[in-house]
Amino acid sequence: MATPDNTHCKYQFTTVEANDVRLTSFTDFGLRMLMRMAGAPERVFSTAELATEFGLPRNHLAKIIQRLAHAGIVETRRGGGGGAQLARPPQAITLGEIVRQLEVGHPIVECFAEMPGLCSLDGKCRLKFRLRAAELAFLAELDRHVLADIALENVPTGGPPLPQQTTATPRSDQA
Repeated sequence: MATPDNTHCKYQFTTVEANDVRLTSFTDFGLRMLMRMAGAPERVFSTAELATEFGLPRNHLAKIIQRLAHAGIVETRRGGGGGAQLARPPQAITLGEIVRQLEVGHPIVECFAEMPGLCSLDGKCRLKFRLRAAELAFLAELDRHVLADIALENVPTGGPPLPQQTTATPRSDQA
């Protein structure tokens, strides 16, 4: 659990326990949406449908879809029957690719930003390369897995997963 610890720094930061890894809510919601889409990759999902299913504002979801479309992960269609659909098979999309695209502009530390400069340790810090190595290891692990691995199967819109289909066999006293 992360707890605030701002006693020695004017910038707000959190102390994170060893088993905490944080992604932005933007990435979290994007992954959830893609898990849903991977369960029915041939289907076109409307923004309204996905927003309702995940309890998100449509405009927030639209920004996620726009980022994923720009990255070539989803395709969008306008008009009647429009919405978003996976641009490639879920077996061809790595989780690392998704996280990289959705986390753009959200470095794990300030010194990884495109315009660093707020760090008073710049040029003297021995932590930066270790954090970069950890980030690369995290993404390398995600690159080993594809969207198909985490697809939500048999999920109807707005409801719990469908029960698995079973084949009924007649009882001997009914034959």
